[in-house]
Amino acid sequence: MHADAILHLNLNRRGGVSRRSFLQSASLGITGSALLNQFRLNAAELKKEGRSCILVWLAGAPSQMETWDPKPGTPNGGETKKITTQSPGIEIAHYWPKIASVMNDIAVIRSITGKEAAHERGTYHLHTGHRMLGIEKFPHFGSVVAKEIGDPQSDIPNFVSIGQTLSSGFLGVQVAPFIIDRPGQLPDNVFNNTPTSRQQRRLALLSQQESDFADAGAAALVKEQSKLYQKANLMMLSPRLKAFQFDNEPTTMKEAYGKSQLGQGLLVARRLVEVGVPFVEVRSGGWDMHSNVFKGMERRAPDVDQGLSQLLIDLKQRGLLDKTLVLCMGEFGRTPKINARPPVPGRDHWVKNFNLLMAGAGIKGGQVIGKTDENGQEIVDSPVEVDDLFRSMCHAMKINADMELHTPIGRPVKLVESGTVIKGLFG
Repeated sequence: MHADAILHLNLNRRGGVSRRSFLQSASLGITGSALLNQFRLNAAELKKEGRSCILVWLAGAPSQMETWDPKPGTPNGGETKKITTQSPGIEIAHYWPKIASVMNDIAVIRSITGKEAAHERGTYHLHTGHRMLGIEKFPHFGSVVAKEIGDPQSDIPNFVSIGQTLSSGFLGVQVAPFIIDRPGQLPDNVFNNTPTSRQQRRLALLSQQESDFADAGAAALVKEQSKLYQKANLMMLSPRLKAFQFDNEPTTMKEAYGKSQLGQGLLVARRLVEVGVPFVEVRSGGWDMHSNVFKGMERRAPDVDQGLSQLLIDLKQRGLLDKTLVLCMGEFGRTPKINARPPVPGRDHWVKNFNLLMAGAGIKGGQVIGKTDENGQEIVDSPVEVDDLFRSMCHAMKINADMELHTPIGRPVKLVESGTVIKGLFG
């Protein structure tokens, strides 16, 4: 059985075990030595220089014309103006003054071309590097990073998502995202208040239930559940749990990231990277602006502008940016032409060309890669396919993009099917 599990605060993807019961079960005191001894430490995998990745996901697909490729004064430009940035010659939309001030650390990719113009399919493509075809569920890139770089004996998850995201697919529960919804607070139920005698009775009952389930043909499920118990037990005892909360974080730092859910989530992401978590996703919703796009940008952009710019400043000051890949993107772009949707026009789905930001992990900042024409309709220089993007992400994380993953039936699939590392992206 392959695992399609997510370690979530409320429910896992199989719907059978709530997070509360998962942590309560873990609190029974099940020891992990038997399972953990199954893991073999691969010395080569530990030579990744402590690299990490933070994905800032703008769910709903932000407009390229209102982010990093504005076209003011053209028929498609609309109300959006452009501003200069810290990097001479690079101009972005006026909604992003703080990002403009840290442009020297950012590479703007203006020529991404995708294949999926529906939200679910685009989200899948930009998270896994694969299109939603066939029955296999490909893993989130964060799960691949957790598998290749993460410590299998870690006492906190190797992949944390602040907000819902995709699953680990066929890679299983060991590298599934641990999802939290309240940045700055400890996950629920991490403390054990159950008396020892009661724990022992529960342990005995659980053991009997697992044995019965295994005898009834559910041995694989029992094994997966045992992995969840072990991970939860390790996490409950971990001194690194404090990375999830802000008790020792200066007020000035919390304010610098902004009070929004996104800003506080990015602060948690920095804290998690700092204690060795190799992949963190932080999500911001509300970017699907079929109508009222200009007012919508005024509402949505400031939180990301403040939080993301502060994240880059903070990582750099702490010496973490050189080893931390930072990505900011959504699932596709928006139509260059403004629609006529009442009461206020917006932009619809568009996959032909869109943009994103990359920084850190060896990426050369202060540059723009790719170019669109005057009206933003066509890519006129350096088109970048999703495969190119994923090869570049692997390059930044020192992961072999040509490696083979194996599905539950043993079918080998390449991590990245084709493409090349984006030319000129790395310094």
